Amino acid sequence: MGLDLQYVPYTSHVVLTDGGVYDNLGLETVWKQCRTVLISYGGGATGPTPRPNSNWFRQVNRVLMVIDNQVGSMRKRQAIDGFISGSRVGRYWGIASHIEDFNATNALRAPSKATSKLAAVATRLKQLDATTQEMVINWGYAVCDAAVRRHVDPSLPSPSTFPYPAAGVG
Repeated sequence: MGLDLQYVPYTSHVVLTDGGVYDNLGLETVWKQCRTVLISYGGGATGPTPRPNSNWFRQVNRVLMVIDNQVGSMRKRQAIDGFISGSRVGRYWGIASHIEDFNATNALRAPSKATSKLAAVATRLKQLDATTQEMVINWGYAVCDAAVRRHVDPSLPSPSTFPYPAAGVG
């Protein structure tokens, strides 16, 4: 296993792509090998489209986005079911999570109104302005801390501030 592509052209011309093309949450290998699984998801959800495009190329793109969203949702349900059943230890949190849902002691201040705006920041291959980038990093830090201290190791110390204190979360 794992040696099925060890011949030309696979060994002479390498094309790389993001791992999310195959497994957006990166869970397949981890699920097979690890009992403790921590999942941080930074992608947005595919929302409703009140006026779908009539352009066939954009329709195909929308179909692909919906399929990707469904696969991600299936992996998320698999993980959460594993945590509930006890077959895995860990936690899932995402950019669209609400920090108050974790009930973590001394969680960093991250109001849902502000973090919902950060969750809506478009995922793209374009640089974000420095302040938005710092706020997204702060939000990821805060929700990761709350999830891990509440559901994985409550004895961990609570953080005193964000990585970028001046930016906060908005």
